[in-house]
Amino acid sequence: MKVLVALSGGVDSSVAAAELLQAGHEVVGITMRLWGGESDTGCCSIADVDDARRVAQQLDIDHLVFNFTDDFNTHVVDPYVQAHRDGLTPNPCIECNRHLKFDRLSERADLLGFDAIATGHHARITQRDGAWYVARGEDPAKDQSYVVHMLPQRELARTMFPIGHMTKSQVRAKATALGLRTAAKPDSQDVCFITEGGGREAFLGSRIPFRRAQVVDAVDGSELGEIDSLEMVTLGQRRGIGLAGGGPKRYVVAIDHESATVRVGGESMLQDASIAVRNVAWAHEPAVGQVTVQCSAHGVAQAGALKVNDAGDVLVTWAAPQRRVSPGQSVVFYDATNTYVLGGGIAQ
Repeated sequence: MKVLVALSGGVDSSVAAAELLQAGHEVVGITMRLWGGESDTGCCSIADVDDARRVAQQLDIDHLVFNFTDDFNTHVVDPYVQAHRDGLTPNPCIECNRHLKFDRLSERADLLGFDAIATGHHARITQRDGAWYVARGEDPAKDQSYVVHMLPQRELARTMFPIGHMTKSQVRAKATALGLRTAAKPDSQDVCFITEGGGREAFLGSRIPFRRAQVVDAVDGSELGEIDSLEMVTLGQRRGIGLAGGGPKRYVVAIDHESATVRVGGESMLQDASIAVRNVAWAHEPAVGQVTVQCSAHGVAQAGALKVNDAGDVLVTWAAPQRRVSPGQSVVFYDATNTYVLGGGIAQ
């Protein structure tokens, strides 16, 4: 089979390419140049492109580099900035997977005549009852099924996750055995277009005006302080909201962007019995009834029940109250065994 594998310059994609070769596939590596600005973290630096090229040389496979910076700005960076302006908490890595690492990769595979695409995600693809699904990866600590939950049937049928059956230690051991230059390379953890030196505040502050906001008590409405940048506040935040030390812990429990007001209260005020989810993408068919639900990339899935309305939006009713999810975050539904991705959407 002719496979186009995404080489990010990390150890996971390097071993994914090696696994495909050992399975007898005809493999070509592709690296996407995504972010044209300064980058010292994530998977967009010049060094990562160079590492991908050198791994391809070590594996003796062809290596292509495609410039998708315009698409990255349109589908990832600009929506990220706008979401913060609108008071949402976005997940840019999921949108990058959705629009770049799968949509654009798949389009390019079609143009070049490839049979399948592959990435180094820690997830698996399996078939159940005649339909394809993403399943959790072998390594629970590295599982990435959450960030690839949006794949439709066509993509699932032609996508390969060659290291999904491996633990991270096995991946590194394989890379070491093969002598790959990425064997000991640290994992990327941060948003690639946010530099370590400047951080999120510097990045957003250069693109949108920050607004001052009042911090008030959620119970009696009394004014407690003021903050310089409403756009930097998220639900559940406890530090950096201009409150004096001492006394009971207070958390951000509500953000009103129209009145530029941040309401704070005790942790119990962050508990919700349900959550509404919009823009839902299903792996196969809409699911109802008992499921498990994960609300962050490294979160623990919780039991809940799904109900779908006529507009296609989903109401998740928790089996037990859960901490409130910030609007804009991805909410992913798994089957009751917490193994297969059924679909997911955006928290309202």
